[in-house]
Amino acid sequence: MADYRIIVDLSQRKLHLLNGNTVVKSYPVGIGRILTQTPLGEYTIVNREKDPGGPYGAYWLGLSRPHYGIHGTNNPASVGKRVSHGCIRMYNQDVMDLQSRVTLGTRVTIRQ
Repeated sequence: MADYRIIVDLSQRKLHLLNGNTVVKSYPVGIGRILTQTPLGEYTIVNREKDPGGPYGAYWLGLSRPHYGIHGTNNPASVGKRVSHGCIRMYNQDVMDLQSRVTLGTRVTIRQ
């Protein structure tokens, strides 16, 4: 059974999916603006929703920090940039791949 965890590296603007200590996949992400930075820390995935509507793209993975999550986007040009209000944006196909691999309770580390 896979022991997945997520590391979001803000300086690289990458989300790394790990199984144990091995990187399985890395995805480009959009992160928070200077004034609405993505919060550093240790979190878990606490909820998930397909097609959440609005700007959240194909999928929402909510973090244990209220109002923050990992989600798709209806603006793919924003991935790789500092554009969000603190959430982690992914291409829709990438967030769909990620959500198929992780479960509620998956650990998420956000680091500089």
